Amino acid sequence: MTHVIRRATPDDAATLAALGARTFTETFGHLYPEEDLCAFLEESHAPQAYARWLADPAYALWLAQTADGEAIGYALAGPCGLPHPDVRPGDGELKRLYVRAGHQGGGLGARLFEQAQAWLERDGPRTLWISVWSENFGAQRFYARYGFAKAGEYEFPVGRVRDREFIFRRG
Repeated sequence: MTHVIRRATPDDAATLAALGARTFTETFGHLYPEEDLCAFLEESHAPQAYARWLADPAYALWLAQTADGEAIGYALAGPCGLPHPDVRPGDGELKRLYVRAGHQGGGLGARLFEQAQAWLERDGPRTLWISVWSENFGAQRFYARYGFAKAGEYEFPVGRVRDREFIFRRG
């Protein structure tokens, strides 16, 4: 199947919000009470959140679609906001990388990641950061293949639940 990856535009905010909520729920929805999940999605995956990123030149989003235009994956990159003492101004972060469950395993995630990485390093190499859920072993192996190593951990709140997140760094 042919997939198209393109930079997202402000017109894509609603599509990205729906895709973000769907992929987060597919991946992690089973971990949270429904009210906590719903509140998190309403805040973190609202069209307004994506519209803000799309309007800010410090951030970039990519949208992966099938040949017929169905949204199946996305990546979000920007300045690093992770709570680690070594984070410096100018460091970049892959903030989100998601591919719908039925489309994983074919290299689409790697293609999205490579687009985001190229954008983050467009002015030359710099330290890059990624946050990964402690139990997402596949993602941890994926990022290790790109030279990322665990540099710390923190708690990521989803309602009353606090997830153990690993902070990965390269550079």
